[in-house]
Amino acid sequence: MQATTLAPRAADMFHQNLEFRAGSALLRFGAARQRTADRISWSGDGAAAWLDDARGHVWSVGEPESAAGLVLRAAHGLPGRVREFTGPRGTDVLAGRHLPVTDAVEWVFRWTLEEPALQRSEERVTELDESRHEELRAFLNTHSPGHSTGPGSAAVSVWAGIRDADGHLVACGALSSLRDSGAPLMASVATDARMRGQGLGAALTSWLTRYAVRRYGFCTLWQLAENAPAERLYTRLGYRNEDPCVAARIGTH
Repeated sequence: MQATTLAPRAADMFHQNLEFRAGSALLRFGAARQRTADRISWSGDGAAAWLDDARGHVWSVGEPESAAGLVLRAAHGLPGRVREFTGPRGTDVLAGRHLPVTDAVEWVFRWTLEEPALQRSEERVTELDESRHEELRAFLNTHSPGHSTGPGSAAVSVWAGIRDADGHLVACGALSSLRDSGAPLMASVATDARMRGQGLGAALTSWLTRYAVRRYGFCTLWQLAENAPAERLYTRLGYRNEDPCVAARIGTH
């Protein structure tokens, strides 16, 4: 693999039909949902990449070596504009031979087209409107301070929660959207630490999945690679596990 300084070019990311291959769900549900004419993208042998310019983030799918080559092309062709990337597992190591890659985190991009089997306590899930945002914010700050999406986010289509017998919120979650396409993305599922192990997270995840599949035909989510309990839950609910990814930052020399 050679580093390149070729200028970015308009590329048809879809001519290889990568979006229908295992490991390319980010293209299928992300970029492929909206084929924006002015989006900066790159295409290579067995890989495709596109730029989320607002974040300076390059998304790539395909074979790791080819994907890493496209990350290099993006970084060299758009100096200062590309600050981070997501690609198939191994892209960070390959790109790191030519770029100062830091803060690598391994993820799995998971997705399903099917409604899950009904889960215990799912009937307790209710939608939470804007009047509950302060309650949601306080709950998340206490029980999931690292949550990815908060109340008031324009990307969220619905918040849902479960209450105990006294009316206190004991679990919550949201259906947000992928930034580059608007595709449904589950986010900020949290359970009261004192109530974990009772299936509340499974009930919320199942409810949100069903909501998304009925309205959009599919649902997606991100799972940290080393999160074994989440791995078991998402597999039980029917989420596919064929898109291992790595996200990393590009440092300065």
